[in-house]
Amino acid sequence: MAAPVTLPFARSERSTVGIEWEIALVDADSGDLRQAAEAVLAAVRPDDGTDNPHIKQELLLNTVEISSGKCRTIAEAGADLQRSLDEVAAAAAPLRIDLMGGGTHPFANWAQQKVTDKERYATLIDRTQWWGRQMLIYGVHVHVGIEDRTKVLPLTRAMLTVFAHIQSLSASSPFWAAKDTGYASNRALLFQQLPTAGLPFGFEQWEQLEQYVGDMMHTGVIDQFDEVRWDIRPSPRFGTLEMRIADGAANLLEVTAISALTHCFVEHFSSMLDRGEALPTLPPWFTQENKWRSARYGMDAIIITNAAGDEELVTDSVGRWLVELAPVAERLGCTAELEQVRVILRRGASYQRQRAVARRNAGELDSVVRSLVAEMKAGRPL
Repeated sequence: MAAPVTLPFARSERSTVGIEWEIALVDADSGDLRQAAEAVLAAVRPDDGTDNPHIKQELLLNTVEISSGKCRTIAEAGADLQRSLDEVAAAAAPLRIDLMGGGTHPFANWAQQKVTDKERYATLIDRTQWWGRQMLIYGVHVHVGIEDRTKVLPLTRAMLTVFAHIQSLSASSPFWAAKDTGYASNRALLFQQLPTAGLPFGFEQWEQLEQYVGDMMHTGVIDQFDEVRWDIRPSPRFGTLEMRIADGAANLLEVTAISALTHCFVEHFSSMLDRGEALPTLPPWFTQENKWRSARYGMDAIIITNAAGDEELVTDSVGRWLVELAPVAERLGCTAELEQVRVILRRGASYQRQRAVARRNAGELDSVVRSLVAEMKAGRPL
């Protein structure tokens, strides 16, 4: 057995929040992806030549990631994202580039995408080959501050019981390489093909996580902890729990709504720990099944809600949770954003809206891209 790697967990204020949102750069005329991240990043670089801390490179040159700062509320994080989005849009417009959100691009060819010239990305592609090159996917990551390291793993296990709610609401990747995959979130199943991606292990003790990292580094699977790409992972550097569940969002309303739901779930379970209550858990085989069901059926998924194997339509479960989490949202200052989840319940998730656009336009997927670009500009579902 390899020596464990010590993972100091940074001090963090409870329930602070940060959001990362991956955005696609698309050609304003054809709707296809543009390999223009370097030009956009250069245009938003501060005058002193340093990198913009809120607008960053990603794996592929068709992508930029915008991120909020460490915020007290979802509204504050959303305002940060809007500022960065406006900067990126202003830099992209002279290049005839529009911004698009979603878990995948409806018709782009993965084989034609260029990888950012960075050693860690080159290493990833070299190791993962065909699967790595297929990572033409986009996500939203939500960091929530955890004030005590002993809470991190119990909260991770509890969040796995509501994983499907977040994935179903955010599902926005029905199309892949100009084909309807039949899935609400094709991204979810694509991403887990990477060797350190997918659902996290149900570690009970922090020392088990440190042993895992030691073993993975000793055997050359990873060089640093950040290369562990689980759907839910501790982020020791920031002192947060990072939820990487959600598909890329088509508009800011959905980003803030799904982030508010995530924020409230973490605070709700954290408060249960404070009261000495046992957190809910699911056997890993139910968690795995829920992930598949929500990826396949999205808002129509029948999810497993407890260890006894009881089941419920995910939208009914979300509706009940919205009532239960209302006092938590009030405490966190995100009542308005949590209520916006009802917009998604009413209007349908992005994958449903995308399919509806395709049906109205005889299956033409460039019309789907146009609708996603329009939603990004409007900041809400259309």
